[in-house]
Amino acid sequence: MGRWEPNARGRLEEAALALYGERGYEQVTVAEIAARAGLTERTFFRHYSDKREVLFAGSSLLREVLVKAVAEAPDGAPPVDVVGAALAAAGAVLEERRELARARQAVIDANPSLQEREVVKLATLATAVTEALRDRGIPEPAASLAAQSGIAVFRVAFERWIRETGQRSLPDLVRESFDELRTLTAT
Repeated sequence: MGRWEPNARGRLEEAALALYGERGYEQVTVAEIAARAGLTERTFFRHYSDKREVLFAGSSLLREVLVKAVAEAPDGAPPVDVVGAALAAAGAVLEERRELARARQAVIDANPSLQEREVVKLATLATAVTEALRDRGIPEPAASLAAQSGIAVFRVAFERWIRETGQRSLPDLVRESFDELRTLTAT
């Protein structure tokens, strides 16, 4: 096994997703993931705390993107617009990973404990956005409503994005989904 080969993290992710897709999440071990990636178990644990975290390691990057986008939004922008722009920015991060996102979501959809972990991840992102809105001076309950609604809109857009065969981007679907929400609330 190549001890210092580049992109160990990416290789581990691809190996895990392939194995999870072939045999199911519960039937795959860390040793098998490492072997498929051409790495050791020790290398696996340098990058991930357990086999579940292969699926959720990107959460911290999404959180950073969301918080930064909220902080950098123009002064005076309505909270829902700030959240929409932040979620479109997060969607741009995922844009080049559509096939991996599809594989990841298929694994999560097939496993109730992973579905639960996904809900926790989304709640954590909503909390981060709420706090970032509060830092901008948005009071409660507006900060929480905008963040929670935004995460719900993002989830709908994400599901459309991974299930579509078309080439619409995730940021475009996020914006379109926010427009649909505005239409619903305007009537």
